[in-house]
Amino acid sequence: MKTLKISTLKVNPILLAPMVDVTDLPYRLLCKEQGAGIVYTEMLHVEAIKHGEKKVHDKMRFDDKERPIGIQITFSELNTLKEIIPRLKDYDLVDINCGCPSHLTIDHGSGVCLMNSPEKVASAIKLLKKSGIKIVTLKIRLGFKKNNAVEFAKAVEKAGADAITVHGRLGNQGRSTPADWKEIEKVKKAVKIPVIGNGDVVDGKNAERLLEFCDGIMIARGAIGDPGIFHRINNYLKTKKEEKFDFVNNIKLFKKYLGYCEEYNLKDVNKIKYIGPDFIKGIKGASKLRAEFTKLKTFEEIRHFIEQF
Repeated sequence: MKTLKISTLKVNPILLAPMVDVTDLPYRLLCKEQGAGIVYTEMLHVEAIKHGEKKVHDKMRFDDKERPIGIQITFSELNTLKEIIPRLKDYDLVDINCGCPSHLTIDHGSGVCLMNSPEKVASAIKLLKKSGIKIVTLKIRLGFKKNNAVEFAKAVEKAGADAITVHGRLGNQGRSTPADWKEIEKVKKAVKIPVIGNGDVVDGKNAERLLEFCDGIMIARGAIGDPGIFHRINNYLKTKKEEKFDFVNNIKLFKKYLGYCEEYNLKDVNKIKYIGPDFIKGIKGASKLRAEFTKLKTFEEIRHFIEQF
């Protein structure tokens, strides 16, 4: 199996994507144990980091067991980015989000809007590098509303980016639109730095296909409620044998996740209820069980419910 090389890092090429309300410390640690090569905090706006509320502090927490770990940020103003750089230096890499299509990021001129401002993003890369951030990467889409991924990738490579993750959709395209891997391949052919593919990888065979022309793969939606996907993909790449999803094992992983939530004092019931139903799948009556799960109100109720399996 190939190794992903990003500057001084050499890692397993199957990565966990940054995901809002999903990739907190307990979940990242679980995915790391299952075989994720790099894990990332959820996307944080530099303004939120600057104002430093407790909720943001919790999102920035990590354990050395997670290394290498990246923090993903997005921004609209370079001056604010400059102010918070000292808060970024404990991480192994900084990833700039130029792909989030949420209304909140678009309203702030950040996320996927940055695809329209390659010069601004290039300035951010240079600022981070000049300030002592050794590894700077980006996560992009094919474009905001028009495909400019190749031109954008060339611009950020020239500015000093160490790697690019390309999500194979435009900013105005949702899950119903298949990820365009051919466009990801065009980016790979256009630059010399590592290119990581993202979009519609749900099993080992898909991962193997994308790795034919990408240096690595980033798993997002497929990893929600299924951290074992990293083990299964890594095992397939080594043995060419596709393992089936195992409900019993998945519940064991959910119990471990709850244990980490308690250990790190990150028992956010709303977040657990957001991700929890995705663990309950692959068996008869799963939809009824998920409905029951959503009615739970406390961490203790959630733990008791899961212990019954």
